[in-house]
Amino acid sequence: MDIIALRHFYTSPMGRQVQRLVAARLRAVPSPPPDARVLGLGFATPWLDLYHGQQRSIFAFMPAHQGAARWPADAPAATVLVDEGALPLPDGCIDLALVVHALELTPARRQMLAELWRVLAPSGHVVFIVPNRTGLWARAERTPFGHGRPFSRRQLQQLLTDAHFTLQQTAHLLFMPPWRLRLLRGSATTWERAGRLLFPGLSGLLLAEAVKQVPALRKERKPALLVPGWQPLPTPLAPAPRNSA
Repeated sequence: MDIIALRHFYTSPMGRQVQRLVAARLRAVPSPPPDARVLGLGFATPWLDLYHGQQRSIFAFMPAHQGAARWPADAPAATVLVDEGALPLPDGCIDLALVVHALELTPARRQMLAELWRVLAPSGHVVFIVPNRTGLWARAERTPFGHGRPFSRRQLQQLLTDAHFTLQQTAHLLFMPPWRLRLLRGSATTWERAGRLLFPGLSGLLLAEAVKQVPALRKERKPALLVPGWQPLPTPLAPAPRNSA
């Protein structure tokens, strides 16, 4: 799934509806502080406008195997073509990372997670949006969510835990079927409400919010002191034979 196919999907009526539904769910995630540095990794540009304003610095990193598109259109470009396994950022400089169309498509999943952990500030947040393995959208190859590796809720939780992230919440979203019917798009909000109540496990997407987990520093034990002058005892000698009377 390259940048051309991704842009084509999100300019279609179905893609615009998906963009609105995901944006509504992202607004429920606590917003970063006014001076936060925000990173979008993968194809996150449809939602990075949610974080514009005040003194925030926003970067859009796009994996080299997908290609890159200019963003934003009406300002100096903030888009960078990167190797997701070696992000060109110093340690601990990002307050919030939004990862979309990246975790399921990358050929270097663990390296990417390690890099995200590295560039996040202590207690920095990261939001992942991935296809749900049990949902219909993971089978819809005409959409971006039908490509790469989908995840179950448990698989996603275990992957993030292994990468030293503390999971804050997971949520199901996108219950509208992936069919090109105008009637379905018009009732997308109804599908979302009904899906959360009646069949949450069949959502098209999973959202996971996690925090960088910093291991506690252990106090080093002092080495044992050697007492000067103490020497190990020599091997005891066999007793000398007694003279017979």
